[in-house]
Amino acid sequence: MKLTGDWIGHPGTQALFAALEAAGFRALFVGGCVRNDLLGEPVADIDIATDATPETVSNLAETAGFKVIPTGIEHGTVTVVAQGEPHEVTTFRRDVETDGRRAVVAFSSRIEEDAQRRDFTMNALYADRTGRVIDPLHGLPDLEARRVRFVGDAETRIREDYLRILRFFRFHAAYGDPEGGLDPEGLAACAAFSAGLETISRERITAELRKLLGTRDPAPSIAAMAQSGVLASILPGADPRTLAPLVHLDAAQPARWLRRLAVLGGDNEGLRLSKSEARDLASLRTALGSTETPAALGWRLGEPLATDAILARAASFGSYPPEDWQAEARRGAHARFPVTAADLMPALQGEALGARLKALESRWLASNLTLGKDALLKGT
Repeated sequence: MKLTGDWIGHPGTQALFAALEAAGFRALFVGGCVRNDLLGEPVADIDIATDATPETVSNLAETAGFKVIPTGIEHGTVTVVAQGEPHEVTTFRRDVETDGRRAVVAFSSRIEEDAQRRDFTMNALYADRTGRVIDPLHGLPDLEARRVRFVGDAETRIREDYLRILRFFRFHAAYGDPEGGLDPEGLAACAAFSAGLETISRERITAELRKLLGTRDPAPSIAAMAQSGVLASILPGADPRTLAPLVHLDAAQPARWLRRLAVLGGDNEGLRLSKSEARDLASLRTALGSTETPAALGWRLGEPLATDAILARAASFGSYPPEDWQAEARRGAHARFPVTAADLMPALQGEALGARLKALESRWLASNLTLGKDALLKGT
């Protein structure tokens, strides 16, 4: 079996392979680029595994005229930019010590040891510079079946890094067979060790959840997380029932993770959200219980967030969005409230002015943003 993507033949990529191999070292594509190419998915990042040490990789790359960035030197990784193409080059490794959050590694010269420390069999696939696939752990059958399965013993892999619990569900959402269900051994191990997620930083938890909710259809994985107790570990009180209807409704829209997080509900204190994300999430959850028109939501939230709110609200109600909702949200986003403070002064000042503006704004929103200035000011 061979990789077929054009990315393999990039001149910088082939020149980097040539530099390593000319010095007597082995270099192999590994992980996501191999997996995605075989699945027909886009290849975003090029990872290379080698038996050369990071220092040797750096020296050889610099001699060849490439830029070297020590992005993960403590883990054996350097980034080599060759003719404009970045490559993460990592020395073969084996785990020496793990505590569920991080690992102490030692360099290795054996591909088998490097493969054994990876998380899933579909990520333990390698390929040489021509694209010929090397499968030391017999992961190809799992990949072909779109079955996400831990390398070796699932419980052992999870105890090495509890974040792999969330990765298991994310990878199933991204690459798994939706009809085949989740690997039973892996699911049981995730359920048994879900408490270990409490040791993982909020930043890492949030990053994984963001990626999971950004997949095409995370609903089956999220449902399995709920059934296994994993979802309650990271989002207490969350309810996954509205997620599948939302995924159905938002299929034609870009996958926005906050929209999907909003319908899950629950306590998001265990997540690390930016100030803008926290503000948007609060706005979305408020909109779920509102009766504002799409135009009013567009005016108050802006078109992208109004789109999220309208779809999430429809999913929560078990209905479809109103007719022409997208055009109405866009109209609202571009509308301008026709009354200004100057229109009410000097008759009104201070708190009275603010209260009157707010009352007029409420009337304008209730009219679906149709009343003009004269109609609003009548009786003022």
